[in-house]
Amino acid sequence: MQVLIATNNKGKKKDFEALLAPLGIDVLTLADMDEPFDVEETGTTFEANARLKAEATANHYGTIVIADDSGLVIDALNGEPGVYSARYAGEAKDDEANIDLVLERLQGVPEEERTARFVATLAVAYPNEPERTTFYVGTCEGRILEERRGTNGFGYDPIFFVPSLDRSMAELTLEEKGAISHRGAAIRQLAEAWNAR
Repeated sequence: MQVLIATNNKGKKKDFEALLAPLGIDVLTLADMDEPFDVEETGTTFEANARLKAEATANHYGTIVIADDSGLVIDALNGEPGVYSARYAGEAKDDEANIDLVLERLQGVPEEERTARFVATLAVAYPNEPERTTFYVGTCEGRILEERRGTNGFGYDPIFFVPSLDRSMAELTLEEKGAISHRGAAIRQLAEAWNAR
């Protein structure tokens, strides 16, 4: 079975492949398609953006689509960067610039107040059937480090510390990350639902 994931992000593709391959699901992304397709994320919540991307992409390609909207929610920054995680430092979607801005805004904030969580919302959409769109949400609790640690992963992984493993997300293997990550949790919920059908 093939499933189209509404993303061009290579890091997200790896996450989906690692968790869906054992179910016999082959992952395609927008980068695998012949024509470019993009949806403007105008929603104010992860669910709204996931729905926008999933439904528009499903209707465009005429196939079942999984869209993921995810981000980092930092308590000391009143929930920022939130839905703007990818473009926090500007429309260029520069991971390093985003991390720099988070570290700058958290300067002087003590360790115990640097609590944060990654949130992932998956939407599964069917072509021209918006009433069938379903959602799966996963979270991963942690805190923001004062400097980068590790070279694995992508996005904010180098500054997101996972207390239960005593390492940053970027210090984990793909398998370790999949076992505890927000996206892993959401994908496992999706997999359970699909297995139950």
